[in-house]
This record gives sequence, structure tokens and C-alpha cells, in this order.
Amino acid sequence: MRTQVGIVGAGPAGLMLSHLLHLQGVDSVVIDKRSRETIERTIKAGILEHGTVELLRSTGLGERLNRDGAEHHGIQLRFNGRNHRIDLSGLTGGKTVTVYAQHEVLIDLIARRLADDGRLVFGVDDVGVEDVTGSSPSIRFTDAEGAGQGLDCDFVIGCDGSRTYTRFLIPEGKVRRDYFHQYPFAWFGILAEAPPSSEELIYSRHERGFALISTRSPTIQRLYFQCDPADSVDNWSDDRIWHELHARIDGEDAAISEGRIFQKDILHFRSLVVEPMQYGRLFLAGDAAHTVPPTGAKGMNLAIADVVVLSRALEAYYSTKETAALDAYTATVLRRVWRAQQFSYWMTSMLHRFPDENEFGLRRQIAELEGVTGTAAGAAYVAENYVGLPIG
Repeated sequence: MRTQVGIVGAGPAGLMLSHLLHLQGVDSVVIDKRSRETIERTIKAGILEHGTVELLRSTGLGERLNRDGAEHHGIQLRFNGRNHRIDLSGLTGGKTVTVYAQHEVLIDLIARRLADDGRLVFGVDDVGVEDVTGSSPSIRFTDAEGAGQGLDCDFVIGCDGSRTYTRFLIPEGKVRRDYFHQYPFAWFGILAEAPPSSEELIYSRHERGFALISTRSPTIQRLYFQCDPADSVDNWSDDRIWHELHARIDGEDAAISEGRIFQKDILHFRSLVVEPMQYGRLFLAGDAAHTVPPTGAKGMNLAIADVVVLSRALEAYYSTKETAALDAYTATVLRRVWRAQQFSYWMTSMLHRFPDENEFGLRRQIAELEGVTGTAAGAAYVAENYVGLPIG
């Protein structure tokens, strides 16, 4: 096979990049080790920033989003047993966020790429990338039928997530530097068949640890609570889970709605930024290049922002052979990435209980939350970062 842009990974970054390139008249092929069914059925969180929603709508991906997405005009920061509302739309000139799960975005992207005769190859194995520092790199893989395949291209884009192969094509030390931070806690997450516990997301700081009340649909709820990263889902019966959530949430302004729990998992917290995000004719995007803790709801939005910049740079290259935007790709996207890292780290530190935290630290957290929720400047900082920076 031959294409202009070979994309490794059919997640939000890879599929959105392929979609944007198609709209710009640039050919691409996307490969992924997973099956289409696995990709579309893997349920992940999805809080879409204002700019992400606008992009999806403006590029023909808004039909199901408009019908099924839940627009939120605010969030609740809960501490000392009370909710404190951050008015997102009021503090940002009308901007909002939309709850629309990541797998739903992927379903929309896959359907659109196939409708546009896009080349998506699922279920591949033995992926290898060759000659990224030359003028014609290639991707080798075994297809779902066990046959060896080759894909020659002008550029290779690594969009293969946090368990990436492509990141390690950039030589560590000599070229690549990884900035990494491990958090000393995790989230225990559940999916439950239950009515919503709140009309807006609740981020709760509690002496027992953080909790988050979210939603997936009118009948499916997503709830989390802070736990030890060494914990196991086997240690938590349904009754114990509900007891813990009630203890961290119930009170004035809030109460947990229970239902049948049908999924349990533990989500570990890491922050990572890779510099540079390009090497020769290889470019990284999304979780292959950076990960953030989920507290700030930035992961998928960062991935999509990356490929907006990259698609424009590739369009400029193919229309004029101009390489300035491609050369500047890392510097351009890292400004947004590091700002998202800072906001996510700050939100995480303000709301979670650290293992060795003393009484001074706990009282300092409360004072910080009071400053955020009790001042226009503090609330505006949360709102502006939560709804997201302009894309591009």
C-alpha cells in the first residue's frame, strides 16, 4: 500500500487526524492492533471542551453528539459538606462542556471515515516502522488474516496511546526526554445502572479522600473515589462501594443514587510529557506523547488539539511544500500541553488527600478551595481552564 500519511492508532487522535486530512484532500491510512468492536465497546470518560465540541460539529460529526451529548453549564466543587458551584458559562462568555463518552466519539469517527471511503485496518500485529529519518518511511505489519503488509508513506504519525510503540522510535537521551510524575493514589471507578445523583459533575474533597460524581447517560452513571494504587477491585463488594461513596458525598446539596454496578476498575494517576514530539518524519500525538490525570478532563481534548495543529501543518506542506509549521509542531502544541498539565496537577492536588498529609496541609486545602470558590478571580481561573483554550 501507499499513502501520504500513515497513522498508527485508531483512537481519538488517529481517527480525528485522518478525518481532518480527508477534508483537506490529504490521503491517510490508519492501522490499529485492536478490532473495531473492541475500540467501539471500550467505555472511557468523555468530557468535551467547548472547542472540541465546535470542531466536531463543524466537521460533520455533530449528529449524535447533538442528540445524546449532555451540555453542562457548571460544575460543583464540594468541601465541608456543601456544594460550591463554578458557573462555567457565566464566567467564560457562554462556553460550556459536554458529557459525551470517548467511545461514542470513536463510533462517530469510524462511521464517518468508512462512509468517506477511508482506509482503516483493524486487528493488526507485529507493527514495525522503518526509516523515519529518511524521505520515505514505511510501516510493516501483519493483518488480521496473518498476511504481511507494507505501507509506504511520506509521514508516520504515532497515535497509539499510552502503551505506545512509536514513542520509542525517538532515541531516548540523545533526542527524547520524558518528563514523568507518579501520583501516590488512584481512582476506584464504577459504572452503575442508576439515575443521576446530580445535574452537574461534583468534585468532592473529603477527609476520607476525593470522590467524583459524573454521568454517562440518563440511566448510566460513572462514579469514582480515591483509593490506594495497590488496592484491588476484589476487595470491594457493591455494599462497601456504596457505603464509601455515601460517606464522601451525602449531606447538604447532594445524595448518591444507587443502582446495579456492572463495571469496576482502578485508574492509576500519571503525568507524562515527551519532548520533542517529532523526529524526522515521525510525529506523535495524544497519549503517545503526553498523559494527564483525569481530574482536569483534558486527555481526549489534548489529543484532538494536537491533531488540529498537525493537520494544518500537513496541509501547508502538501499545498506549498512549506515545512515551517511542521518544524514548529512540538513547540506549538507543548504550550497547550504544559498548561493542561499545570491545571490538572493543581486540581488534583487541591482535591485529593495525600498519604502523608498533616493537619496543616488539610487546612491549607480548605483555604485554597474557599479562595477558589469565594472569589471571582479564583472561579474564573477554574472555568476558563475547564472549558478549554481555543484550539489551534
